[in-house]
Amino acid sequence: MAVELLLVQALNGLQFGILLFLVAAGLTLVFGVMDFINLAHGVQYMLGAYLGASFATATGSFWLGLLLALPAALLVGLLLEWLVYRHLYDRDHLQQVLATFGVILVLNEGVRVIWGTAPLQVPVPALLSGGVELMPGLRYPVYRLAILVAGVATAALLWVLVERTRAGALVRAGATNALMVAALGVDIRRLFMLVFGFGAMLAGFAGVMAAPILSVEPGMGDALLILAFVVIVIGGIGSVRGAFLAALLVGLIETLGRSLMPDLMRLFLDPSSARQVGAALASMLIYIAMAAILAVRPQGLFLVRMG
Repeated sequence: MAVELLLVQALNGLQFGILLFLVAAGLTLVFGVMDFINLAHGVQYMLGAYLGASFATATGSFWLGLLLALPAALLVGLLLEWLVYRHLYDRDHLQQVLATFGVILVLNEGVRVIWGTAPLQVPVPALLSGGVELMPGLRYPVYRLAILVAGVATAALLWVLVERTRAGALVRAGATNALMVAALGVDIRRLFMLVFGFGAMLAGFAGVMAAPILSVEPGMGDALLILAFVVIVIGGIGSVRGAFLAALLVGLIETLGRSLMPDLMRLFLDPSSARQVGAALASMLIYIAMAAILAVRPQGLFLVRMG
């Protein structure tokens, strides 16, 4: 594989990892703080993409669509928390899984009813159109670089919020001992609700940012949710720092694996078999990496919760 193509695929992997982090960060907050398994978290990613596309179309501006989609995604997350999720906090994980899977089915069908089944296309904003020349003859889309920058900035902001603010201290304390925090006079239910809403908004932000480079369609968050769970398991449940590093790792393995494995298999197999075997192995690489990491560190890369 040419160096230029390898560089492009590496950047694509990092960009995909950033989107994974934006989804996994909210998921690890909810799981780490509330011990709540939310299979419907990927639906928030999908709703963010649809809300961003709808607002962008209505206003004629991607940026206004983004600004309107974020509070809308937050409100949808808070509404779901109030209607459904708060009634499941004291239930066992199996009941949480079954209930949130039902939410996936309902919201996916709701999206089909409201927006239809045809994929929506969101144009890249004019400000971020075009490409940057990384080396002679190689240009990389500015918008994909902007996703990288936005994701890193969001990760830094999230770290500051969790590690350097009173609200973050309450979140970390609630993750360690929710009963003690409640005994000190903190409304733990309201804290959980805010954490849930913030996680939903992060997933919605990822959906809006992904809309110009991916098709916006029903069920688009389902596959990403599986990878997000892999990210929080590798990074360590409740660790934002672990989620960030694990998301970049998973993004690189996923993207480079699908690019490199067919070429590697051609060293041993005929081209037709190499494509089939390479594609099959590429889809397994993430789970092989997860098993290898957990064999060495069963708690994930970072043991400390919420950090």
